[in-house]
Amino acid sequence: MGRLADKVAIVTGGGSGIGKATAKKLTAEGASVVVTDLNANAGHATVEEIGNSAFFLSHDVTEESEWERIMKEAVDRFGRVDVLVNNAGILGTGAPQNPEDLSLDEVHAIAKVNVDGVLLGCKHAIKAMKGQGGAIVNLSSIAGIYAVPALVPYGASKGAVRQLTKSVAAYCGKQGYGIRCNSVHPGIIETAMGETVFNFVFDDPEQGREERRQAIPVGRLGKPEDIANAVCYLASDEASFVNGAELVVDGGQLIL
Repeated sequence: MGRLADKVAIVTGGGSGIGKATAKKLTAEGASVVVTDLNANAGHATVEEIGNSAFFLSHDVTEESEWERIMKEAVDRFGRVDVLVNNAGILGTGAPQNPEDLSLDEVHAIAKVNVDGVLLGCKHAIKAMKGQGGAIVNLSSIAGIYAVPALVPYGASKGAVRQLTKSVAAYCGKQGYGIRCNSVHPGIIETAMGETVFNFVFDDPEQGREERRQAIPVGRLGKPEDIANAVCYLASDEASFVNGAELVVDGGQLIL
């Protein structure tokens, strides 16, 4: 029997990268998974790979009415929601993100998805789970812990997710809801977003990629499955005493 047998999970941004790997991992461990994404083709492709344990719903995480619909459809289909993985996020629109040249439009665009979307997810997951308990896992980043001068709004948004996670964990605990909330902080992961980071941060992306690899003690960049494994642990009953924590999954980059 899988570690998530009989649990129902929602994974936002499940059409690609970390979200896709997470949806596949959770179903492999016995969960039924609602895959959501703005990209319907990508979301449906994930579900096709998984099979009958998953279904897809189109979802804009920045719209509260969308969250209400997602939770209702998940409960109508499966009877409950046990796990929410707030994975959907954006790096930016391509505009400069250093503190001298950034625009408020860029700051707001990033925060709308990375902060508002996570906050709304937590709000509606609490409403769905508070009668039974559950687990919320928010995807932050090591950029929410250490300085990334070329990605100021992105780092700020992920720092907000870090703090929001702890506040949600404390609130649910005080209310006696039995809902845990933890954050995962990936380092550079080999996804489309990860590749974009090199273009933002380094003048020579390939040289930057190699420099970053050499700076990671385990000697490689991360894979989406590395993050999916961490999320699966936090979603499972094995982490029943882990709450308000930040799990860094970066190959040891931050220890140097």
